[in-house]
Amino acid sequence: MATTTTTNTTTPHVSSAIPGSQGASALPIIRLEPLLDPSSPQCLETAQALLSAFRTAGFFYLTDYSSLIPYAQVETVFEQSKKFFARPQEQKDQIACRSAATNRGYLRMGREKASSALTSEEIAKERQGTGEDMKETIEIGREDEEGNPNRWPVDFDADGVAFTSTMQAFFLKCKDMHSVVMRGIALGMGLGATFFDEYVSHGDNNLRLLHYPAVPPGGFEGGRMRTAAHSDYGSVSFLWQDQSGGLQVEKGHGSGEWIDVEPREGYIVVNAGDGQSVLARWSNDLIRSTKHRVIQPPSRRGKEETEDIPPRYSIAYFCNPNFDKWIEALPGTWENVPGGKKYEGVNSRDYLVGRLSATY
Repeated sequence: MATTTTTNTTTPHVSSAIPGSQGASALPIIRLEPLLDPSSPQCLETAQALLSAFRTAGFFYLTDYSSLIPYAQVETVFEQSKKFFARPQEQKDQIACRSAATNRGYLRMGREKASSALTSEEIAKERQGTGEDMKETIEIGREDEEGNPNRWPVDFDADGVAFTSTMQAFFLKCKDMHSVVMRGIALGMGLGATFFDEYVSHGDNNLRLLHYPAVPPGGFEGGRMRTAAHSDYGSVSFLWQDQSGGLQVEKGHGSGEWIDVEPREGYIVVNAGDGQSVLARWSNDLIRSTKHRVIQPPSRRGKEETEDIPPRYSIAYFCNPNFDKWIEALPGTWENVPGGKKYEGVNSRDYLVGRLSATY
């Protein structure tokens, strides 16, 4: 995606390296196509590889998904997203997100602080230390949730109408892909392909469009990041990123070493939710998440900064179980484990709203 670089004539800054940062390292690569045909001999093999990637890396690249989501459709979503964020601030604020409970609408810069902390008090301390995340987003949920409509720009102009129809169609395509990935997880766990179907039928998911504005020279000093280190809250997350770079994942749990996740055309970055998330609870920690963050692009680290670092755009789709479902360790995951179940059961909606409330 094309970006604009703004010349700055002030004193050059040298972009400092983030502690622990390392070079790029390839994530596991999983093909989606074999999971679409349960009768295929490659289906079970792919499901087992998918589960292994979740267990060992927490992140992987997903490719060969165009029969579900055409690549051209993804490009259209990026184009519409860029047009939306270019709107005047006053206009975007007209469809602002009202609360974490609704999780629908626009979030301006500084509204959210991504974090792995569990309480608003802990996150407030992080805000004081490293500042707000340098991003703005728009949150989109399913269309038919009673009493919780999406906040669309449909009344603004023709572009707002096009944006709305594009995102409605894309949301449903991502919902279908979520179902396929969950079937792969079920097969890998030996549960039968359709085990999770009743848990994901509603599509209580969240499509998030993200814009990280251009950062002026010195903007990353003092540990500032475009998105602070965190892990996601639901079951599975899908991420499409432009070619800007800057996404990193932690190498192992709690290692403090970070690896660049290079953008690859036609690839989705997939990860499991956080250490107390749905997949962790279902699998009794068989599947665990990996922290990730967005910092300055690799090409700009440790160099003199005389120009703005260009903006970054990404598309995230956060998957959750149906909000009326009770989530606890599944049979076969805890009976022979010392201490048994590692987490108490939780309602899907209550868990998600509680985590979001602390970050807003």
